[in-house]
Amino acid sequence: MGPPEPNLVPEQFGTLQGVRILSTGTIVAEPVAAGMAADMGAEVIHIERPGGGEDWRHAEFPITSPSGVPVASSWIQDHRNMFHTTLDFSTPEGREIFLKLLQRADIWMESSKARTYDKWGLDDDTVLAANPQIVICHVSGYGQDGDPDYVGRASYDFTAQAFGGMMNLMGNPEPDPPTRAVPWTADFITALFCLWSSLAAYIHAQRTGQGQVIDLAQFEAVHRILSGTMVAYHELGLVRERAGNRAGNAQPWDTFQAKDGWVVIAAVGPAVYARVCHVLGLDPDDEKWIKARREIHSPEGIEFDAILRGWVEDRTVDEVVRIFNQAQVGCSRIMNAQEMAENPHYRSRGVHAEWQDDQLGKTVQGVGVIPKFSRTPGKIWRGSVPVGYDNELVYGDLLGISPQTLRDLASRGVI
Repeated sequence: MGPPEPNLVPEQFGTLQGVRILSTGTIVAEPVAAGMAADMGAEVIHIERPGGGEDWRHAEFPITSPSGVPVASSWIQDHRNMFHTTLDFSTPEGREIFLKLLQRADIWMESSKARTYDKWGLDDDTVLAANPQIVICHVSGYGQDGDPDYVGRASYDFTAQAFGGMMNLMGNPEPDPPTRAVPWTADFITALFCLWSSLAAYIHAQRTGQGQVIDLAQFEAVHRILSGTMVAYHELGLVRERAGNRAGNAQPWDTFQAKDGWVVIAAVGPAVYARVCHVLGLDPDDEKWIKARREIHSPEGIEFDAILRGWVEDRTVDEVVRIFNQAQVGCSRIMNAQEMAENPHYRSRGVHAEWQDDQLGKTVQGVGVIPKFSRTPGKIWRGSVPVGYDNELVYGDLLGISPQTLRDLASRGVI
């Protein structure tokens, strides 16, 4: 069964219409997961601390609102379509209000150090007793259980990339330092794991009536996408190291500098490599160039790379991209924000969209709803809103708390 009426979303749409999600995480990973659900029609109630709300509201590339309050570009992008309330869980009244919300929710997503909510009387057993069907997704840096030296540690995108193994593979070889993937790649990977796992558990709850708890460690989400890195270690004793942009076992697969910018050229398999050879005027059946494809550090491999780089350096990015794509070789300009905004393919697919942002009091433009559904598309029906904007709607209309009580709770910092 879906959540009881009233549903706060004014017009039902998308694949997740009727699903109610409580979101109590901070910064990036969990709120982004909730935001993606909101784009697909879920009713998402995001709860911040009373007063100033989250610091992240104002942190990254801020835009000044008419009231003079800076609003982060990332907040505008990721906190649309949500209802925003404030609540202090540490107070007895705040705990009771939250439990009432949990009783009427399908999914609760949160991000904090392990067992943070236990100290407020909101441990998993208590929550599941209040709502046996609810799905709880705990997002933390190191997990809810494990080595006690790690479980209580603070974690951010940067630390998760390091501990999860991603940074060891990012960047050029020694002596260059490892590099991080941007922007907030570990957080966004974790957000995707948070959303798909929550929805998988939600489907199970709908079938069986049984809720459950998801323990999502940020470093494990990062670790999961390392492909065969750990199999190679356990079975071959191979410790992969940084190799830059270049593939270690075939070419071309690298970044190349043209007259006016950078491109990537990627050829997988002998057939595509042969097309590269034809573009360069080389015979792909010559044993010399056959060897050059696989043995990239051999004299033949080094010569091939030099020929290709010289060919690219003599041409503009547009020329290189056009010629290689006509030859059915993977090749792209390395795009910046301006180029993506002006690109005809981005425009023809409607990748960027406009919506009204209540904090800025104007229409903004950013990334639209992705992916595209044929029957139940997502939509942007609302932009970001100020701190506690929906307290009256959520606590009054949904929970039935009187206006006077709400004013009293606000005056005491409970909401």
